[in-house]
Amino acid sequence: MALTPMTAVAQDRSDEDIKRLALEAILERPEILMQAIQLLEQREAAAQRSAAADVLEQERDLLENDPNAPVLGNPDGDPVVVEFFDYNCPYCKRVAPDVKALVAGDEDLKVVYREWPILGEGSVFAARAALASREQGLYEPFHWALMELAGRANETTVMAAAEDVGLDTEKLRADMDAAEIDAHIETSMRLAQSLGFNGTPSFVIGDELVPGLVPLEQLENLVEAARQE
Repeated sequence: MALTPMTAVAQDRSDEDIKRLALEAILERPEILMQAIQLLEQREAAAQRSAAADVLEQERDLLENDPNAPVLGNPDGDPVVVEFFDYNCPYCKRVAPDVKALVAGDEDLKVVYREWPILGEGSVFAARAALASREQGLYEPFHWALMELAGRANETTVMAAAEDVGLDTEKLRADMDAAEIDAHIETSMRLAQSLGFNGTPSFVIGDELVPGLVPLEQLENLVEAARQE
């Protein structure tokens, strides 16, 4: 096969020559490097969105209808908001009043809670206690009480909050060892990892994956968009 002049020149150049020319080009036009980085980031983000969309499609029923996940609002409601949270997450505490207002203002909304205790032993204890409170029918008031704790959630503060909402603390401690609590937390961990979440709070609203602190107006807009899907 005949070689073009440019191909012949390229083949005559050593790897060192090519690296030197590339470096000279970048030094002369540094924006080339920024453009390359931006292109790479865009490709990575697109790949992540595609992978997350695939996971969302596969896990939709579990996310929205897991019988082992606490539900606030309308159990048969649509659309569905799924929140991954930790009782020691300051951003979760800041968004909690907005989620509460969202539920109160929309009788058709279903909110599914995924306890995702990632901030230490106190978070794990709080999550297990909250899930155990379902056995006494007091998950919702206990959840809000834990979200309103002034300090960190730990065994002492969690059990004090349990007493305040009228839980039988002896029964609560016994119920905290139930297998379904292990299953819920393990499922939360798996789902969060599969969806690409790396912190709390993180929301699934319709087809949207929404990590981080989200103000009430944005939550309302996302819910309305999901309602139109």
